Amino acid sequence: MKPKVIHNILLCSFCLALYCLCNADKFLSRYEWKKLIMVHHWPPTVCKEAENDCSNPPGYWTIHGLWADKAEDCNRSWHFNLEEIKDLLPEMKMYWPDIIHRPPNCSQFWKHEWRKHGTCVAQLDALNSEKKYFGKILDLYKQLNLDSMLQKLGIKPSIDYYQVADIRDALASVYGVMPKVQCLPPEKNEDVQSIAQIELCFTKDLQLRNCTQPGLSASLRQKARGADVADSSMGLEVCEDGPVFYPPPRETMR
Repeated sequence: MKPKVIHNILLCSFCLALYCLCNADKFLSRYEWKKLIMVHHWPPTVCKEAENDCSNPPGYWTIHGLWADKAEDCNRSWHFNLEEIKDLLPEMKMYWPDIIHRPPNCSQFWKHEWRKHGTCVAQLDALNSEKKYFGKILDLYKQLNLDSMLQKLGIKPSIDYYQVADIRDALASVYGVMPKVQCLPPEKNEDVQSIAQIELCFTKDLQLRNCTQPGLSASLRQKARGADVADSSMGLEVCEDGPVFYPPPRETMR
């Protein structure tokens, strides 16, 4: 091989190594995260947002997922295997149904959550397998008992409106941390936003922590939301301070 060719190969190799070194922080930062987000959603609102028929949607808060705040799709080679969570399926179907897609396909919904979010939080020992990930989420769902807590606080689905701040502050008084409340913005023929999702956040040690800082304005809460990983299939926003509709469940939503 000619000296000039060898020189060019070495030069290219050096440039490639330098590029990788300089961009290592950017690559690694894609998978860095600080908090876990436990996401519950309200079926009547989510069915409407997803334009899903949602025949007989659950009349209780269900699971959307457990997400890292700043990471997604961390390991595409770690494929979802339904057999690994076979013994969890009865509870999964009850508390984690697919109300986003039409027709509903729970296994595809769970597969999506595992690929996009589970493979990122699996760096924690408590979540480092498919079985642990889904099992722990079911445990957290039952531990938080959001549906029952809201009812005890007197916050129930109603044709009357609530104030967003009242819901947020009531939940903070129970859990000791500030949650994040998301809404479906009003359509042209509607007066107010509708409550859609409630997020409760955890540290990497699975201890409750604030999702947002107390006292943040609505605009800053919205900005903070933008910094977190969101599910792009959902057209939801952090609720604006003011009235909010907590729609009662119906047998069939069309």
